[in-house]
Parts: sequence; structure tokens; C-alpha cells
Amino acid sequence: MSTSTNNSKELLALHKPKGYLVTRSDDLGRKTVYDLLPSWAYTDGWMPVGRLDLESKGLLLFTTNSQINHALTTPKNCIKVYEIWVRGHVSDEHIAQARKGVQTPQGLLKALEVKKLSTGGAKTKLKVIIDEGKNRHIRRLFGALSDPKFGTPLKVLELKRVSIGSFELDIQSAQWRYLTEEEEKMLTKNLG
Repeated sequence: MSTSTNNSKELLALHKPKGYLVTRSDDLGRKTVYDLLPSWAYTDGWMPVGRLDLESKGLLLFTTNSQINHALTTPKNCIKVYEIWVRGHVSDEHIAQARKGVQTPQGLLKALEVKKLSTGGAKTKLKVIIDEGKNRHIRRLFGALSDPKFGTPLKVLELKRVSIGSFELDIQSAQWRYLTEEEEKMLTKNLG
């Protein structure tokens, strides 16, 4: 891991695998994202920007700067792109509903954009873009839609965050790296 001088002092990226909690510590002794980072990330107070649930994987940013953290997690400020596998046949109607918004027990959830990438058997791979991230947003959004063939809720089987704003995930699972100063500038330049 090179510590060249053009590294951001404010942001680092982790490719979170499934099975790690995004928390500083867990009462049940489960693995957390800090198990994947150098020990100084924990002791120096690097905080995750937003969350990914236990079963989700992909891009997670960390910062010591609370202003950057707040700006990147404020709804409408920053788009986030996910690739997901859904159990069930996702129709154009589902896609239209997801974009318009679906009422769930947690309130109205919607996606800015949903694009079908591929299908395999009774599964559909989608690219989903959102600009807010309520708790389990994508899982709950698709869970509120039902498969027309079976009448069962669509279920997100796999979820991977591939980008946050201008920054795209480019590291292997369980690896981390600093953003470069350029990447940091690109990511934070449009934030209030």
C-alpha cells in the first residue's frame, strides 16, 4: 500500500464483503468492517459514510471529516449506484413503479433509475440508482413489489454498491485504499 502524497487525507474506500457489520463494535462479537481496515482506522475515528447491511457488499467510504460525511449522506446530494439480483421476474411495470415510488411501512421508497442488466432463470439483475439511502432502502423497495407469475414479493438476493457520486468501486473484495486528492475533489465538489 503506497502512501504517496497525492492521497486524500479525508477519504478512504473499502470493498465490503458480505457478512461484515458496518459498526464500530458488535455485542455479539460478529465481524465488523473494522476487521478489514488497519487498526488506526478504528483508533483515529474513521467513520463509515452511510451503511451497507450485513448481507450487502460493495463500496463503503470512510472519513474523519463530519462535514463530508453529512454532505455525502444528505438525501438528493449524491447518487449511489447498485447492482442487484432479484428473485422473481422484474417487469417494465415493476421498473416504472420503482421509479414512481412505492408505499412501504417505512414510507415512500423510490429509485431514480432502474435498468435491467440480465436475467437468469427466475432471477433478474438490475442496476439501481438512488439519491437517498433509507435503511434497507432497495431491499424494502423491491420487497413491496410482487412477482406477477407467483404473487410473491420480489426478493433482493444480492446487493452490491458500485459507486457513490463520481467515485466508482475499483478494488477487490475486502481490500481498501485511500481516494486520491483528485477523486476526493471530484466527489466533494458539488456538495453544499
